[in-house]
Amino acid sequence: MVYFSDFFQVDENVLENYGALNISLINDLPLFIDPFLLFDTDNGKYSNLHSEILKYLSFLKDKSERGNVTEAQKKSWYYFSEVKQNWLGFSVTGNGGSGLGKKFADAMSGNMHKVFSDLNQESVSSTTHIEKVCLFDIGVGKDNISDFTCNLIKKFFLEYTEKFAKDFLKPSQIKKITIKKAYFEYNFQRWMSKQYDLPFINNDFVILTPKNILSKDDNWINTNDLRVNFTGICGTIPNDQLRSEIQDFYNRQLPAPTPVGKGKNQKMKLPNQQEVAEAVAETIERFPQILNYYIKIKEGEKDRAKSLSEQRVADIIEIFKTNVRDLISTLLSQSDFYNVPIPDSYSESMKRIEFMRDVIENKDGYRLFYHKNEPLKRESDVQVIFRLTWYSSPYDVNREVNNGRGPVDFAISRGSSDKTLIEFKLASNSKLKMNLANQVKIYEDANNTKKSIKVILYFDNPELQRVNKILDELELQNDINIILIDASGNKESESNVR
Repeated sequence: MVYFSDFFQVDENVLENYGALNISLINDLPLFIDPFLLFDTDNGKYSNLHSEILKYLSFLKDKSERGNVTEAQKKSWYYFSEVKQNWLGFSVTGNGGSGLGKKFADAMSGNMHKVFSDLNQESVSSTTHIEKVCLFDIGVGKDNISDFTCNLIKKFFLEYTEKFAKDFLKPSQIKKITIKKAYFEYNFQRWMSKQYDLPFINNDFVILTPKNILSKDDNWINTNDLRVNFTGICGTIPNDQLRSEIQDFYNRQLPAPTPVGKGKNQKMKLPNQQEVAEAVAETIERFPQILNYYIKIKEGEKDRAKSLSEQRVADIIEIFKTNVRDLISTLLSQSDFYNVPIPDSYSESMKRIEFMRDVIENKDGYRLFYHKNEPLKRESDVQVIFRLTWYSSPYDVNREVNNGRGPVDFAISRGSSDKTLIEFKLASNSKLKMNLANQVKIYEDANNTKKSIKVILYFDNPELQRVNKILDELELQNDINIILIDASGNKESESNVR
């Protein structure tokens, strides 16, 4: 069992017709709530939710302008736990996240007056968008905005899930839960608790999310898009004088091109990506009205926002539901994968990796790591697929995040004295050599274990040759804890197990 429909024995079509995502209850899926999709809709409920978000921003802005916001008020108004029960986000293992704490509160409260200076008084765009805060370089990212949005409209998700539970689940599958910070009471200026009847399993409740407000990778309004199209955006500003001032200021922030080389080989060194990003940030700091023109452009393309998000969600469903189910079905056909008693975490880990390698290399399992005939090139996607195959294990499968040395991909444990670390990497990773040389040893020391396995997935012979070259240079060719998996689908490719 991996997905909501599996655990609660509900037909997938019921969820589909209700409009809810069939979430994994094993691991977060890499999707998030895009608040622009609440704005770009004919659904009156969604429009009201967008208005509720703006109402809360107005409240925060008013408090910020008055000054003297205490630390206690910051905690009350800006601090939120991650809504982990919706099983969405960027966690490679499980569904736990850091939530919104002091860093987010300081960044938001200290910049409300700058970011939302024209809140509800827009002269260029049609309305305010909460994503605008991401466009300033103040340390608030897309995951923060998704978490913030989810908390501000949590009441909607709870009611949405409660209705599904009452209509389609058995009473034994539902539990009455008191939810903290369920809604904001403006008369009391505080968040209030409320009880809901929610799906309950594995000692926790579950929250469902409509598919049509989800997206992947970036908000429709996002910093990367702004930076890439910055000069074009500035070119749409109708005020000639303002447009000229912005262009002149921006050009002065960029380092001048410098000659590199001599004679016929001489070329001009242009500003690099980091220098351009810094110039854009400085120009926005000086001319914040640029953001309003950018947002106006994005509003004008709202039909594309909806179609693109639908395609992205469909891609995630295919990769992390259809593909993983096929993989698990294949693994279940090898009874030893889930049923053989394994004496320790290292043996358990190695056994599963060997089974997976056999499926990928010899039973066409490599297809599961491709989407639209292209290999998955994000390690996080491959890691999530690997994690989802551990659903039947008696071992704890966690991502170690608080060991002081950075996160390791997987920590497989059964008690404090039995722990094995797994690093799951792509051969194309530009930092693969550094990882093999240094990082795993650091993780071992930080996690008080000497047992670790490095799994490297490659998609073609050039990648295999690159890995072998690195292993030769590091004198690791005979390391039994480094496993190479051939995901190329090429039977003639030389597979490697060490």
